[in-house]
Amino acid sequence: DFLCISLVNGFIQLRYNLGDNTVILQSFQKVHANGNIWHSLKAGRVGNEGYLDLDGINITQNASPGMNALDAHTDFFVGGVSSLNLVNSMAVENEPTGFTGCIREIVINNRELKLTVTDPKGGANIGDCDGTVCGYTVCKNNGTCQVENLGFSCSCPQEWMGNTCEQSIHCSQNRCGSEALCIPQPTSFSYICVCALGWSGQYCDSKIKFFIAKFVGNSYIKYTDPYYGKRDLRYSRISLNFTTNQTEGLIAWMGKGEDEDNDFLAIGLANGTLKVVINLGERISVPLIHSKYSTCCDERWHFVTVVQNQTCIKVYLDEELILFEDIDPERKYTALNYGGICYFGGFEIGRQVNIVTTGLFQKEFIGKIKDVVLFQDSKKIQLMKGEGYNVYNGNYGN
Repeated sequence: DFLCISLVNGFIQLRYNLGDNTVILQSFQKVHANGNIWHSLKAGRVGNEGYLDLDGINITQNASPGMNALDAHTDFFVGGVSSLNLVNSMAVENEPTGFTGCIREIVINNRELKLTVTDPKGGANIGDCDGTVCGYTVCKNNGTCQVENLGFSCSCPQEWMGNTCEQSIHCSQNRCGSEALCIPQPTSFSYICVCALGWSGQYCDSKIKFFIAKFVGNSYIKYTDPYYGKRDLRYSRISLNFTTNQTEGLIAWMGKGEDEDNDFLAIGLANGTLKVVINLGERISVPLIHSKYSTCCDERWHFVTVVQNQTCIKVYLDEELILFEDIDPERKYTALNYGGICYFGGFEIGRQVNIVTTGLFQKEFIGKIKDVVLFQDSKKIQLMKGEGYNVYNGNYGN
């Protein structure tokens, strides 16, 4: 499998092969040979359907039915490769040659690659394309960078301030407490404080403890499993209690959630019913959806347990076995390599649930979670030992 973007006779080409045939898309217009003009390029695929957008002109191709997952367990190369032997003959039109020019702002699956000296694994013959101390990301929030004798300065839009326009004027005198985030509210010329885990109050200045976590939206807990290195990942298990009045929401996600190749076990709600999805490698399994009757969104406490025995998945709701399926009878992948990371309620601030889960779940969880147990541990995990924001004490009341 491969996916390759290249410049051929002045045109941009996207080529990808998911295991059955090579799909080729080519831009309608040529790119300018003038090195002073930047071009915006977006390319990729949804399933087996490819798309290519150069400077706002979009091309799509309806691929024939077939493979729909990209299985490319290699490094990601930009501008060239360490060895021409790594390039599939179908990935380029002629003999492969390295790119000459400037590249910036590379975003892969909604995550930007840092094109710095230290972040990539390696490289050669790369220089500073901007040639100044400004670069394209020095000034944030549409600020304008100006080169000066001792460095640079940023000219900021009206509602931003700071050396790099990183601070909202509405948060310049904020009273948000320990580790809290200040979120500007331009329409009211004010701000709100989003509290770190263990804090509450208008200004996040009240210390709290809880055993029941209350998620109010835009909330999450990220828990790192201290015993991950000792787990037998062929036999995973998670159980918890939850209550909600919402019909949609991500309750728990065992996995890094960094890219589409990460293994995961997910529990959530979709259209008012319990939904469980397992990915043990290479592809996302068919979601397991409990549709016999809807009891999950009645504001009562419900107990859910998901057991993974290699590729066999069992789901219990209120101690009743509601789902039992072998997601891969061929046993190609049998371990849940979740990286020791568990998310509850959602993901980090700014990471949207529907994007991170590629549409498997639509929104963050609103409700309460308690009594989380991983594998066959004798003790419940302490949710307050994780990191997170906008999570409150659910021990009492609503």
